[in-house]
Amino acid sequence: MIELIPAIDIIDGRCVRLSQGDYARQKVYNENPLEVAKAFEDNGIRRLHLVDLDGAKAHHIVNYKTLEQIASHTSLSIDFGGGLKSDEDLHIAFDCGADMVTGGSIAVRDRDRFIGWIERYGKERIILGADVKDEKISTGGWLDDSEIELIPFVQGYVQAGIDRVITTDIGRDGMLQGCAVELYKKMLSEIPDIYLIASGGIGSWSDIEALQSIGVPAVILGKAIYEGRISLDEISRFIVKN
Repeated sequence: MIELIPAIDIIDGRCVRLSQGDYARQKVYNENPLEVAKAFEDNGIRRLHLVDLDGAKAHHIVNYKTLEQIASHTSLSIDFGGGLKSDEDLHIAFDCGADMVTGGSIAVRDRDRFIGWIERYGKERIILGADVKDEKISTGGWLDDSEIELIPFVQGYVQAGIDRVITTDIGRDGMLQGCAVELYKKMLSEIPDIYLIASGGIGSWSDIEALQSIGVPAVILGKAIYEGRISLDEISRFIVKN
């Protein structure tokens, strides 16, 4: 069964979604992220992808209070990302209740530090964020492009011990127009040992089925839930059935 992981993206303490990673194209869905998290929990969801968009832009953790609130009032297993650039940021995230953290920009800009995190906390708690535009890595809350090719980048970290990777096709994110099936198929073919978490573009159950059909083990859902394309009732039934 493919693992369904809902996302809560935070700006100014509110639950928002961006379109194609553009901070100027944000929509607020709920003023209270805890309320959203509890609704997920009530429908059988056990895993949450929580993203500090303010932190990603500021290059340090910002919305740790939101993390702490959700962690202390739900039993969700939280993967936290956005703005984790230092050992202090990492300590704050774990102290505030994150079970796992996702490092994206830090993995590009400070490889030694990121590998140190893997060695210190273990591959179960450190996830590689490998977000792309045209198969090249983007960083800094998707504001900064690079010439780093996705596949060699991920392969390098697999050799360093990583096995969980979140890859978002930024051009599809928040657009509800389908996910990058061919990209994920290529990743699974060339890096078969990774636990690939697909993200970006999910707009219907058919997109989830397409990912499941090629062997993607997990997918992050965001706007499709908030816009009612995929309901929590449907997710609940899927979880119970599987």
